[in-house]
Formats: sequence, C-alpha cells, structure tokens
Amino acid sequence: MQWLDRVGRRLKLRDLHILLVVAELGSMGKAAAQLGMTQPSVSKAISEMEHAVGLRLLDRSSHGVEPTIYGRALLRCGVAVFDELRHGVEELAFLTDPTAGDLRVGCTESIAAGFVAAVVERLAQQYPRAVFHVVPADRATLLTRELRQRIVELVVIGTPGLAPEADTEMDAVFDDPFAVMAGPQSKWARRKKVALAELVGEPWILPPLDSVPGHHIASVFRAMGLEPPAAQVLSLSIPMHQHLLATGRFLTMLPTTMLRLGRGFQLKRVPVKLLESHYRTGVVTLKGRTLSPLARLFVECCRDVSRNLGYGNASG
Repeated sequence: MQWLDRVGRRLKLRDLHILLVVAELGSMGKAAAQLGMTQPSVSKAISEMEHAVGLRLLDRSSHGVEPTIYGRALLRCGVAVFDELRHGVEELAFLTDPTAGDLRVGCTESIAAGFVAAVVERLAQQYPRAVFHVVPADRATLLTRELRQRIVELVVIGTPGLAPEADTEMDAVFDDPFAVMAGPQSKWARRKKVALAELVGEPWILPPLDSVPGHHIASVFRAMGLEPPAAQVLSLSIPMHQHLLATGRFLTMLPTTMLRLGRGFQLKRVPVKLLESHYRTGVVTLKGRTLSPLARLFVECCRDVSRNLGYGNASG
C-alpha cells in the first residue's frame, strides 16, 4: 500500500518523460526549453519525483545535472516503459491500418546487403506505408548498444559462438554457406574447378580475423588443412569489397546470400569446394520485450525468404 500511495499514484508518464529529457540534455534549462516549460516547473517535477520514490535521482552542480545510480535505474525503466507504450500505440495503428508501421532492424553489412534487403523488399511491397530503419554495425555494437538501448527492435546477425544471455532470446533462421567470390574480370571466376590451396597467395580482402565472420573464415581454411591468407585489405565494408573485387585482382569469402540476393553486386562464385562453411544466421531480441506487429511479420518473412532459398529453417 505504501508503494501504491507514494509511487503508483504520484509518478506519471509525464514525469518520466521530463526526467529522460533532463538526463539526456544534462541541464534543467535546456530541458525546459525543449519541453516548452519553465525551468522552475521542470525543477519542481524532478523534486516531486524524488520525494515520491524517496531517493535522489539527479546530482546537481554548476556544470549541470547528472543521474545518480537511482536515477539511472529509473531511467532504464522509463526507456522500457516508453518503448512498450510506443509499441502498443503502433499495434493499435496496425490493427486499424495493417499497411502502416515502423520497424528498426540492426544487422551486419553483409547481411544487410543480401538477406535483410530481400526481406525488406518483400515486406515493403506488401505494406507500402511501412517504414524500415536498417542500422548496420558489427555484432558486438548491435548487441551491447543498439538492441539493449532499444535503438533497434531486433538484430539479424551471424550467431556462431554466440550464447543467449539472460536478457535476450535467439531464434535461428537458416544456415548460410560461405563461398569464395571474385569480380567478373577475375581469372579465377572463369575456371571450372579451383583448389583452395591455389588461392592462398592471391590478394584477398577479408573481414578482420578477430571479427565473427573473420574467425569463421579462418576456420574454413583450417578445416581444409590451410592457414588463412594474409589479406592485403581487412574490412567489414561491403562497398569496399565490391570496389576492390571489380578490379579483378582481389578475392573474398562471403555468405552465398550475397550472390543470390545482392542485386547490383558484381560478384562471381569461384568454383572451390569448401568444408565446414555453413554460417548460422539468427534473429536476436530482448527477452520480455513485446515485439511490434511489423517486427513479428519481419521474423516470419525471414523464414519465408530462407525457405525460398532452399535453406529451410535452422534448428538448435
């Protein structure tokens, strides 16, 4: 009853919103200007929140304000509350107009350029008023920042070596084989059969070996009894890969969805038989976070696209 009297009846969404803006801007005055309020009104709202919870939420100084440990805990709750509220409003809008919606998806560059682009293309045709925000980044950034700070609603990534954590759920979608690729002008693309050992000394552009795809590529070479090549260029950038492969000099190793779904990419598969080349791709979401209707459609579309590619659904 004490919590209900002190907090449940006194703490309002408006108060949480004020706290979020003050913490983001680090200033009562700046927050007041952005919110269209007076500074005393903002200060009073924060003071009332502190009185309601019985804890200091902000440290004040001549340099501005900064959340205390209690303030940061409440801010995390506030972010989650507004995120769920936004999804609830989106679901209401979706129920009245299923062609509308807004979805933020995180993925690596290679998955964005192939698989995710194909999924977005299909959904964009079915739901022309839907808006898709695709955020490319490395796997660590996507999981530790973009997903947990709720910048994106879900993440599509390669999952080798990734164990589900207490606050996330991982749904395997398909296994995507890697392949050696070159530009159309490459001599290797015109061969009918090539041994991987023949290519080790050639110029390569590869992901950094300490990245997830780089580590996987190294394991593909070692499964064939070879050490990975000393790449001349190390980059996760797909435009960089495309530019250098177009010269005809460079080789790379990428998921085969890049060949099958990467429209506009001038890539040719080099006929090399690889062992242990499958790279599992999955969707990661926050546990307990209600997915928007468009996010649920996105996950289902991921499965449909993978089935159409002949991969089927990954298990385990």
